Parts: sequence; C-alpha cells; structure tokens
Amino acid sequence: MEKEQSIAIYFWLLLVPLFWGGAFVAAEHIITEIPPVTAAAFRFGSAGILLMIFVLFRKSLDVEAIKKQWLTILLMAVTGIFGYNVFFFTALDITSAINGSLIVATTPVLITFGAVLFLGETWNRQLGFGLFLSLLGVIVVISKGSLATIMNLEFNLGDLLFIGGLLCWVTHGLLGKVAMRDVSPTVTTTLTTLTGSIFLCIFSIPENGWDAIFSMSAQAWGEMLFMIICSSVTGFLLWNYGIKQIGASKASIYMNLVPINTALLAVGLYASPITWTQIIGMIMVITGVYFVTFHQYLKNKRAHQRMAHFENKSVK
Repeated sequence: MEKEQSIAIYFWLLLVPLFWGGAFVAAEHIITEIPPVTAAAFRFGSAGILLMIFVLFRKSLDVEAIKKQWLTILLMAVTGIFGYNVFFFTALDITSAINGSLIVATTPVLITFGAVLFLGETWNRQLGFGLFLSLLGVIVVISKGSLATIMNLEFNLGDLLFIGGLLCWVTHGLLGKVAMRDVSPTVTTTLTTLTGSIFLCIFSIPENGWDAIFSMSAQAWGEMLFMIICSSVTGFLLWNYGIKQIGASKASIYMNLVPINTALLAVGLYASPITWTQIIGMIMVITGVYFVTFHQYLKNKRAHQRMAHFENKSVK
C-alpha cells in the first residue's frame, strides 16, 4: 500500500503546476478589475474558510500537535502565503515578467540544497542532472531561445523583490517538511492559508479595493473560483502532501512545470504564439522532472524486486 501511495503522489503532483500555471493566467486578468493584494487576500481567505469547514467536519484538528508546531506554521503563513504574494505582485509593477520568471525558476535548486543541508534529504548525480536540465529548459522557454534576451536583462529594485519572494517560497517549502512531522498536510494547509490571508487582508487596506470585488465581471468570478478551489485549496493540499511523502527536493522540481503550463494555457485560451525553441525547452523541463521523480522511483522499485528475487532464491 505504501508503494502505491508513493507512485500515486508523483501523478497527483502533476496537477499542482497545472493549477498554479492557470492561476498566473487567471490573475493577469483579475488584477485589471481589482487590486492585486486584495485579490490575493480574497482568494486565500475564501480557500482558508473552505478548508477549515472541511477540517472541522472531519474532526481532524489535533490541538496538541498544532501547539508543538505553531511557530513553524505561523512562519509558513508569513513566508509562503503573505510574503510571497506581496513580493511577487509588487515586483511585477516594477520589473519585467521575464526577469521574475527567471528568478523564480531557481526555486527547485534552492529548495533542494536547503533540504539536503538542513533536512537530511539525499543528493545524487541524477538529482543534480534533472535539476540542471529542467532549469535550463525553463530558461529556454522564458527567453524563447534568444541569447540576446538573457544578455540584455537589466536588474532593478523589482528583481530584488522577486528574490525576496523566492526566498519566502523556499523557506515555506522547507518549513512545511518540519511542520508536517507532527501536523497533517490538510491541517497545515488550512492554518497557513487562513493565517496568511489575515496578513494579506491587513496589507490590502490601503488599496481600497474590496468594494470592487462585488462589481467583478462574470469572467473574473469564474477565474477567482478556479484560483480558490483549484489553485489554492487543491494545489496547496497536493503540494504539502507531496513534500511530506516524497520530500521537499523531489516535490520542488514540479515548480519548473508551472511556466510550461502557463505558456500552454496562454496558447490554448488566448492564442498566444509559441516557437519550436520553446517546445524544445518544454521537453527539456519534462525530461528533467522525469529524471528526478519517476525514473528514480522505477529504478528503486527494480532494485527492490531484484533483492526480493535473490532472497527468495536463497531461501529455496
């Protein structure tokens, strides 16, 4: 049963970059109708309420475990929900999306190094190769294969804010591994989402944008519901379950699929152009993800089968 759950989470995690990639496309339109921090506060606040109703209904709130990890959970909320969103949306107003995407693309590498250094997760050449190939593929997709695009990048205050958001997300992922030693992924997701939304609500007050929520278009409401149910509730639940089951380093590699899904959704929904160079970059990313996740799983499974075969022969 444990092995079946292990292989299942690899497939379930594929939904995370799909939902988070879709959130980028949806948010791009929503923030034309309501201010960005207000949108984030409403999104995560609504998601947190839905999750809390689910947790209370299942009576799965372990108060003693929460008391043990309350500081870790609070820091997860401050970094992953509040800090990341504020840094990200503020930076988008100052710098280019390409700069931000390239900075955020280093997330799996930093999370992996952090997991190896602080959480005792293992490092091997295959993991390193998969990370490098996937990162290179993301750069190809974002730059459209243009070396000039990379060479002509100019860095400014917005890029420093993106780095702040990157550090927040990396910290959130590493803290999640610690918190879920005692607290279930469902409760961890619920508490971090609710707590983070409170900070976002406070930070959104100067925007004076809450009245605009009630006058959003039908398209914006549809996009908001997608972000609440799919990107926030389902996406964060699967992300935290992934970190708990397969580790922060392997789960983080799925982050590099986010720009791939964003590009594909933009092509499918808005008929955005795509080049052969970007398609090659996507293949590189997918191959890198395969090497870090499925290939390693299948390799370990074959090793266990060979060991079991030899043990059976020795018994006979």
